[in-house]
Amino acid sequence: MKIKLNELPFKKESMSKLFSDEALDFHHDKHHAAYVNKLNELIKDSDFEKMSLEALVKKAEGPMSQNASQVYNHDFFWKCISEDGGAEPGEKLSKQLRKYFGSYDTFIEKFTKAAMTLFGSGWVWLAMNKDDSLEILQLPNSGTPITLDKKPLLCLDVWEHSYYIDYRNDRAKYVEAFMQVIDWEFVSSQL
Repeated sequence: MKIKLNELPFKKESMSKLFSDEALDFHHDKHHAAYVNKLNELIKDSDFEKMSLEALVKKAEGPMSQNASQVYNHDFFWKCISEDGGAEPGEKLSKQLRKYFGSYDTFIEKFTKAAMTLFGSGWVWLAMNKDDSLEILQLPNSGTPITLDKKPLLCLDVWEHSYYIDYRNDRAKYVEAFMQVIDWEFVSSQL
């Protein structure tokens, strides 16, 4: 099965609160596409070619695993943002956030801190454990919760390529903008 570059789930111009069209062109059409192309090159004519992307993430090793994870992570990231995002989550997710973080605002503070303190490049996730508890994960490089047997709910890409065009080295401004476009409906649907 050939891995495909998924279309963005929104119109580029609708995400101006977070990304310029140029930034999305580079982030999706070049960086994300490069991971897809490299992964297809690596799995060609192998047993991995028949696997789903999620199976590749869990079973592959080395460069194949890294590229598969980056494709998976980006696919998930794009679903986490919406032009209509930013409002607080619905009651079911709000209840879970209160239970595990004290309040929605405390969750936002902790998620922001995790994004700001992740050294180097990587991903910050809200994930659900097997016991349904929630936690924030700082995963460097191509880290993803599914390799840790956790269910991803929300992710933020903190690789420099995701924000450098629009924010230069101001990760804090990028993270603040991200909070204004979180698609809580999608995040809630992952519970």
